[in-house]
Amino acid sequence: MHRDVRVDGVVQGVGFRPYVHALATRLRLAGRVGNDVAGVFVEVEGAPADVGEFLTLLERDAPPLARIERVRVSESPPRGLSGFEIALSDAHGVRNTLVSADSATCDDRLRELFDPADRRYRYPFVNCTNCGPRFTIVRDVPYDRPLTTMAGFPMCGPCRAEYDDPRDRRFHAQPTCCPDCGPSLTLGEASDPIAEAVRRLRRGEVLAIKGLGGYHLAVVASHPTAAAELRARKHREDKPFAVMCTDVEQARELCAVDEQSLRDLTSHRRPIVLMPRLADAPVAQAVAPGNRHLGLMLPYTPLHHLLLRDLAEPMVLTSGNLSEEPIAYRDPTPLAGIADAVLDHNRPIHIRADDSVVRAGALLRRSRGYAPEPVPLARRCRQPVLACGAELKNTFCLAKDDHAFVSHHIGDLENLETYRSFTEGIEHFSRLFEITPRVVAHDLHPDYLSTKYALGLDGVELVGVQHHHAHIASCLADNREAGPVIGVAFDGTGYGPDGTIWGGEFLLASLDDFERIGHLAAVPMPGGAAAIRQPWRMAAAYLGTEIRGWHPDWETVVSMARKGINSPLTSSAGRLFDAAAALLGVRDEINYEGQAAVELEQLADPTITDAYPVRIDELIVQGVDLLRAILDDRGTPRPVMAARFHNGVAAAILDGCQQARDRSGLSTVALSGGVFQNVLLHTRAVNLLADNGFRVLTHRRVPTNDGGISLGQAAISACR
Repeated sequence: MHRDVRVDGVVQGVGFRPYVHALATRLRLAGRVGNDVAGVFVEVEGAPADVGEFLTLLERDAPPLARIERVRVSESPPRGLSGFEIALSDAHGVRNTLVSADSATCDDRLRELFDPADRRYRYPFVNCTNCGPRFTIVRDVPYDRPLTTMAGFPMCGPCRAEYDDPRDRRFHAQPTCCPDCGPSLTLGEASDPIAEAVRRLRRGEVLAIKGLGGYHLAVVASHPTAAAELRARKHREDKPFAVMCTDVEQARELCAVDEQSLRDLTSHRRPIVLMPRLADAPVAQAVAPGNRHLGLMLPYTPLHHLLLRDLAEPMVLTSGNLSEEPIAYRDPTPLAGIADAVLDHNRPIHIRADDSVVRAGALLRRSRGYAPEPVPLARRCRQPVLACGAELKNTFCLAKDDHAFVSHHIGDLENLETYRSFTEGIEHFSRLFEITPRVVAHDLHPDYLSTKYALGLDGVELVGVQHHHAHIASCLADNREAGPVIGVAFDGTGYGPDGTIWGGEFLLASLDDFERIGHLAAVPMPGGAAAIRQPWRMAAAYLGTEIRGWHPDWETVVSMARKGINSPLTSSAGRLFDAAAALLGVRDEINYEGQAAVELEQLADPTITDAYPVRIDELIVQGVDLLRAILDDRGTPRPVMAARFHNGVAAAILDGCQQARDRSGLSTVALSGGVFQNVLLHTRAVNLLADNGFRVLTHRRVPTNDGGISLGQAAISACR
């Protein structure tokens, strides 16, 4: 019996060919396996029972990093083959291969790293087909060494022997190397860079460290002076730093680690995981000032393991960047003015990738460890699509057939360097996946740099997509559905076709179209963007003269809002949370996006179940009722009031969805938008909806915030 097999998915650079070779050899089958631009092809020939077992085990026992999407089998006459071989890669044809994400160092390589008898003992670049760099070093496909940034490191004899041996874990592991032929570390003139790095960290210095997807800045997490100095040099007033721990036991000394967080911490993707901070956690105040949570991660490169093993305590590891710019990744690093020293290496990074961030199992930032693995679409693209994403937390998305390739985290498109990262990323993805867009989707906001990029392209069909429709479409695509659904899109800012700023929306939506059927009652944003930076202004806009003397400029701002002077109307749920935070004394001014809402959630007592009442007239939510309830409740402990506010918003979501169900007959709800990063609100809303007969869709593969917008834009464009 002869079978031709085609395997689609993430099957290159993950040890799939040696796995197939070993499986076929064990079953005494003849044939061959190879890589090409579409994935992996296999020819297998032998006894029917053996071929059948081969096809069964092919998927069931695949390597841990493989992501098999589809196996296609066709029959052809036996050819009298003998032996089983691994064929040379074929770079011809239309590229449909998928590229693996970077993966944390596997247990086998860790044992090797710390084995004094091994030739790679304490070598900071150990890897194999089950771990190591992938996406950040790939220049082109197929995924072979000459097309990665390892091309400049010719293998020595022993490494070449491992690379060529199908029985070896390093068979065709493209980053394979050793101290004799691979990259090397440097830290000034130090003979032992790791020992010098540890010495400097213990002395309280700020260290720049080159990682997988860029440079990080590091200090000892318990060192108050070093942490404060790092914050001052980065001009980062309050936004928390991430902390890297040696192992799970060390993480448990800092945070309450539940089962979901443990799975995320220890997964091969190794994201930053946000968890409740223990009261006695030995972490300097400047690491996460005023924050009840810490973002922890475990080492994901051999270099991290070596540093943490020798340091023996947690260290801050935050993105190495200049203010508001993306993570630095090119040599020489521009961080000399921030860091006291640089722990560097000479393996080039081809594409930058920030650390991913997860909270309660949900992605807040999808980047290293996840990108560029595709999201499958419910409907195939009729033409190749580029979706340019939003302005903040930008990602772009390239899509063809039923694959949507959501990019790594780009960041806020507010400066030239970030915009350059955006355009270079699009060029790289287009080449990597051989996608020449014919349809380009963009946000309706004319001043977004992502929109301007789209409008500047020639020879493409442009599709403008409303921001909140894109949010709901993103949730649909995330769940591989097409709708229609009741969509609840709650965020901070989105361009409304009626000329107002949307952000608290009830939609009837599918991938084809949407209808706005309800929203938060619109209020002025006195001072425009100033109302985002100063949440008390939103309290003034909502309550006006109902209270006085709250702020020295209260009456002036109330007058500005009433007269409509530089006060655009908004239905934003984010601005409602800002107003509540100001009234509860959480924060009058913010230093990073969403800070007031983040701190309001942390203030809330999760044991409180009662809610402030709020009217919904013809699906218009009177958010001011929640703020008046706070005023009427003065004298009650603030954590109780904060919880009642959250519960009131969740109850309003349920009420709005019930009215929408009565109107439309739909009983599936999709929740999306940055406000649903709030775990307390998200959990309350999901439970209320489910308890009242709704089927609830939430995000799993992409963030609910603007990092998921590009997927929604792509899914909508694919339908049109």
